[in-house]
Amino acid sequence: MTTGHLLVIGAGQAGAQLVTSVREHGWTGPITLIGSEPHPPYRRPPLSKEYLRGSADTAALALRSDEFYRDQKIDVVLGQRIDRLTLSADGGTAATTTGRQWQFDRLALATGAEPRRLPVPGAGLAGVVVLRDISDADALAARLRPAVDLVVIGGGFVGLEVAATAAAAGVSTTVVEAAPALLTRVVSAETAAAVQAAHEAQGLRIRTGSRPVRFHGANGTVTGVELADGTLLTAGLVLVSVGARPRDDLARAAGLHCDGGVVVDQHSVTSDGRTVAIGDCANLPDPSPRSSGLRLRLESVDNAVEQARAAATTLVGDPRPYRGVPWFWSHQGNLRLQIAGLAVAADDVLVRPGKRPGQQTVLRYREDRLVAVECLGTPGEFLALRRVLAESVVVTKDRAADTSVPLKGLLAAT
Repeated sequence: MTTGHLLVIGAGQAGAQLVTSVREHGWTGPITLIGSEPHPPYRRPPLSKEYLRGSADTAALALRSDEFYRDQKIDVVLGQRIDRLTLSADGGTAATTTGRQWQFDRLALATGAEPRRLPVPGAGLAGVVVLRDISDADALAARLRPAVDLVVIGGGFVGLEVAATAAAAGVSTTVVEAAPALLTRVVSAETAAAVQAAHEAQGLRIRTGSRPVRFHGANGTVTGVELADGTLLTAGLVLVSVGARPRDDLARAAGLHCDGGVVVDQHSVTSDGRTVAIGDCANLPDPSPRSSGLRLRLESVDNAVEQARAAATTLVGDPRPYRGVPWFWSHQGNLRLQIAGLAVAADDVLVRPGKRPGQQTVLRYREDRLVAVECLGTPGEFLALRRVLAESVVVTKDRAADTSVPLKGLLAAT
């Protein structure tokens, strides 16, 4: 049924893509997109970079113009948080604490994720912040200045992006990571070492294998970070960037199966056989062409867009499974990191040095099959390798190990 009312809860990248794609696929009924923020759907990646340093404003972040939503007859409702869902065999009702209600024929959940907090003393001090949305970025930017010592807790994408942005602005910055290396959940040790070396060369201080146990403060404001080994770092500003948890509380309360996110099948359909869930909130089967069969959450723009496009086909009655090579990127100051595929720690690692200092391509192999790539400052190689993964082209480890043959030439000969 494409003439009923489609309600999409969550006005981020996934929700905005879904309402766009479902219109393209022929949904003619009313569409309502509800977001809890006061801002229309916008891009989040610039928050830790361009927006934070003031080179982009909220208008530059917008995914679509207001005119687009009006022309497509998509009702965008902002500043409303749905806190109660009632599901039935043919639709349901969504309501807010203020009493507003929407009846719907089909429902899509794109509720995203929220930053994890650290359960340590002092976590509630002023100046201990997180970064997820525009209001978080504004609060961070208001305190970020060269006179303030910044400590970033967490050496993942967002933490390193903020740290690099701050360091480039002259802010004394220290990154504290509990794991033995940066980016341990997403890259190889070889890529992690190259990333750390590049940041340290730009003046960032990085402490791996370190865990905060207390935030110290005076007059209600943070003044320092105490580590497990007793070290006390001076800090007038602390960014806690230790991952995110899926916003699946609404789905749980409505009786949908959740396990580390809203559980969906390859068509993005939840346990009720009718609702769809997409983006950061969804626990989905590995969509890779050679799927591992594992379930996972993918927090990326690529996943939000591609899963939403596939979910749109489900909603219009022409379901096509979500398939694709997951890919990610992170711009950390002058560092450009691009990743495609899903690797595990046990995978073999092949390093191909780049032509210039700081450039490097890492290929990850499992049983002599290329499963993932990590590219530092080599966008051309990334595009070629991403195509190889998508098309399941065979590039053996022995052939790729021959660094006398340019990687592009090697791929062209397959």
